Amino acid sequence: MSAALRHLAALQGVYGGDTASRRLLLLQQLARQRQAYARAVQHLHEQLCFLRAYPDDGQVLAQVEAMLAGFAARGDLRRHRRELADTGIAGTDIYYRFFWFTAEWLARRWPHQITIDWRSFENRAELEALLRLLVPYAEAAALDHAAGEAPVPGTPATPRQWLARLAGSGTTDATFLIRRFAALPVDRFTRELLYERLDPMLRLAAGPETPSRTAARVGGLPVVFRTRPLDRARPDLRRAILEVPRRVQEVSPRLARTLIDCARESMVTRSRDLDSFEHADPADVRVVDAGDGLQFACIGMVPERRALLDTIYGYLTLQNGVPIGYVLSSTLFGSALVAYNIFETFRGGEAARNYGRVLAMVRDLFGCDTFAVDPYQLGHDNAEGLASGAWWFYSKLGFRPVERDVLRLVRAEQARLRADPRHRSSRATLQKLSAAPVFFHLQRPRTDVLGRLALGNVSLAVADFMARQYGADREGGLQDCSTRAARLLGAGSRRGFSAGQRLAWERWAPLVLLLPGVERWSASERAALVRVIRAKGGPRESDFVRLFDAHRRLRQAVLALARPRPSHPR
Repeated sequence: MSAALRHLAALQGVYGGDTASRRLLLLQQLARQRQAYARAVQHLHEQLCFLRAYPDDGQVLAQVEAMLAGFAARGDLRRHRRELADTGIAGTDIYYRFFWFTAEWLARRWPHQITIDWRSFENRAELEALLRLLVPYAEAAALDHAAGEAPVPGTPATPRQWLARLAGSGTTDATFLIRRFAALPVDRFTRELLYERLDPMLRLAAGPETPSRTAARVGGLPVVFRTRPLDRARPDLRRAILEVPRRVQEVSPRLARTLIDCARESMVTRSRDLDSFEHADPADVRVVDAGDGLQFACIGMVPERRALLDTIYGYLTLQNGVPIGYVLSSTLFGSALVAYNIFETFRGGEAARNYGRVLAMVRDLFGCDTFAVDPYQLGHDNAEGLASGAWWFYSKLGFRPVERDVLRLVRAEQARLRADPRHRSSRATLQKLSAAPVFFHLQRPRTDVLGRLALGNVSLAVADFMARQYGADREGGLQDCSTRAARLLGAGSRRGFSAGQRLAWERWAPLVLLLPGVERWSASERAALVRVIRAKGGPRESDFVRLFDAHRRLRQAVLALARPRPSHPR
């Protein structure tokens, strides 16, 4: 690593005084330099991305933008291109087993850049079994040998050769495979399951327009320059949560699509998938402005992919339009499970301060007074979380476990820290500490919150009811439940329902019939339940949370179903 690059790294997070001019000189020097090693090239790139998100002034930002725009053409980048695969840097390839909807999106957007990495394709026998389903009937006889029959003379011998022949010229093997999966005459859930059982490793080759961290930025958003050092102190979390975001803004359909695409590309360039971004609903996108250039693109899911009860949103975290992380929230019962991730490049920023703003946003959108973090986010069976000390990050902010064994271990670790401030919890201890969720209550602690409720018991109750009433005829059962629920709640013909609302009604109908005491509810309470169900399939799922939480009798009835149920052995 060159001396200029070391000096630039030493200034990260430092602002004010003559820092901007010093930084600009270093950047101009580095624009002319070539780095000797792949790690140094990557380090320079990450420093530039950080400064794009946290620029001192217009001159520094312009220099950073110019360097990033030409980064793929750098000689040192081209020299180390293969070593830098999977970094997300422009000009480098990405390898990943993308989920179905991401694979289909990539094949649609960049059909000539995506191929199968056959060296890492482990399920070739599965592909052989599926080949006949992927072509028209008239072609299938030639493929019989792929399923174990005698081969037709002169035909290919391997799935790879078959895909190359079937695809013809001008179509890659991966694009052909994905398009043929898209054409299967099955529903979306079955198609997704079949493809993800195949689990092919894909290669997204670098191209001028393919996703990269280098080009990741949402244009048109205001830029806030930094004139003071970054605030890395722990906030008073209670006070931070009570702050109201500056603005929650509706966005145009065009900006909604831009934000969704940016969110998906941010996952692709980090070899990740996130359901909330894969199944994003352009009609349910807002931008939450938290101030200081920090914004959150709040993204809901299409009705087909929404959970039965809790409401799940994904958020792309933007600093001056640059994606710096993402958030996932699951909300219901005035509570939220929140997953918080800062991309590695930006972990030298204001992680704790921004986390307070995340919870303030979730409270503002959903009316939550309790927040929880699940074990995986704390580091349980999560090597990255354990290495980062995630459990102590949340503990120092005021989150507390409720499990007795974990509480005892917490007290023991705190005693060790008092005796020796240099003490650090071992990896094995962190694994035990993170075995149970932790909670932060704005008001009096309560038990009817996500992280403590077993919502799966509600679906189990529905399954037992459907088994008793309808056996194997679940389709007929759903129709009957829909009719009976409409009669019970006075919902009428439901002709004014949207497609999403009709789907939500069908999914909720068996649950409606199971709600304890629903037949004794008042007419207004039943009408309110109809509004709750419609909101679950409506254009903005956050409306469902507000309506559900305001319906006292519905909350009580669902809580009764969520309690542990005895097993029923055959």
